[in-house]
Amino acid sequence: MSFSAHLDALFEHLRFASISTDSRHAGDVRNCAEWLAAKGRAIGLEAEIHETPGHPVVILRSVPKPDRPTVLIYGHYDVQPVDPVAEWRTPPFEPTLIDGRIWCRGATDNKGQHFAHFCGVADALAEHGDLPVNVIFLLEGEEEIGSPNLEPFLRSHADRLRADICAVSDTGMLGRGIPTLTYGLRGIACLEFIVRGPSLDLHSGVYGGAVANPALIISRIVASLHDEAGRVQIDGFYDKVEPLAEWERAMWASLPDGEAATQAETGVPGLWGEAGYTSLERRWARPTAEVNGIGGGYQGEGSKTVIPRQAMAKLSFRLVPHQDPEEILALATRHLQKVCPASCLIEVDKGHTGPSYVMDPHSPHGLAAQTALRRTFSDEPRLIREGGSIPIIQSIKNVLGIDSLLLGLALPDCQIHAPNENFTVENFEAGIRLNRALLEELAR
Repeated sequence: MSFSAHLDALFEHLRFASISTDSRHAGDVRNCAEWLAAKGRAIGLEAEIHETPGHPVVILRSVPKPDRPTVLIYGHYDVQPVDPVAEWRTPPFEPTLIDGRIWCRGATDNKGQHFAHFCGVADALAEHGDLPVNVIFLLEGEEEIGSPNLEPFLRSHADRLRADICAVSDTGMLGRGIPTLTYGLRGIACLEFIVRGPSLDLHSGVYGGAVANPALIISRIVASLHDEAGRVQIDGFYDKVEPLAEWERAMWASLPDGEAATQAETGVPGLWGEAGYTSLERRWARPTAEVNGIGGGYQGEGSKTVIPRQAMAKLSFRLVPHQDPEEILALATRHLQKVCPASCLIEVDKGHTGPSYVMDPHSPHGLAAQTALRRTFSDEPRLIREGGSIPIIQSIKNVLGIDSLLLGLALPDCQIHAPNENFTVENFEAGIRLNRALLEELAR
């Protein structure tokens, strides 16, 4: 197929408003799954749509040859909601090409990235009628809601999904034209808690100074999570954290200025974080405790002099290898209960978790991926970890017993999960070439 035909097909893919978290879009999610299955059949792949308690899983597979390795290619066809709609410069589900970028929800996360792999396979089949390896596409519709049904699906279909390695393009590049292999991801553990005081909002003049204010108490509890140097103050939090390897620190120190890049990407007036580590080390390989939301009391215009009856906060912890998410939630709960004074009650509700992931980038599969990246971008690959979490990657490791090669095509300014998400045409085309190079290298 021509590249323009691939681009037209990607635009079709992007027009499905496949928002997994919104039940009003369940039909769009299903229609997208059926479209993917039809596209797979059209290029000569076997296609299966598997029902789950949620959204479908699509499996596309080449005719297996017993003398070849098998590559599992993972992606997700569901997308994030588009709110706030008013901040989009173009319609969120009408792909628009401006200045070499495709502007649309899902353009980078993850339709453009996984469809580049699909197009690479399509081109190889069209040219040779065959592939250098056996290929299985695993495309799910629930990644943006935590993949609740994918691990059970992997367990029940493990025999049909046997592979030697998994390839995933759902991560980022350091910058334009910089080939990037991500060999580690942080895990995640979430919770929220409520601090309760009086049984109703109280007049702050009548009762102020006599009863504890939950909004004040919760601010003190949140402040207790870190010391002045940015180190998490939960007892036992760092017990299983291993130090960075010297080659990792050297590799990351050789990258373009991480401090300046972090500040430019975020727009913050200055950086903050755990002392003794660079910005990239903090982002990729150190655990964190973050406040994702906090509130309590009157939020409207002007003053309302009350002591609120309760206040709340939402926390997430990004974790590194050997930190167990459930253990971290238990330690965090103990800390919160310890620092909450007897003048208030605290209720902790544990949320979703996902383990961290790390592989050896110098393994044979890792070296094959580096060669493919080098061929595609004509530059030496950079080896990084990423601060985000893709819990299903560890599930693939646990259930299928294989590692995942994280070959990102997302640029730092692609604005995933935000208004005006975009994907460069340049990277879509490079992703197609990367797929072909990768499958050739993995076949050697």
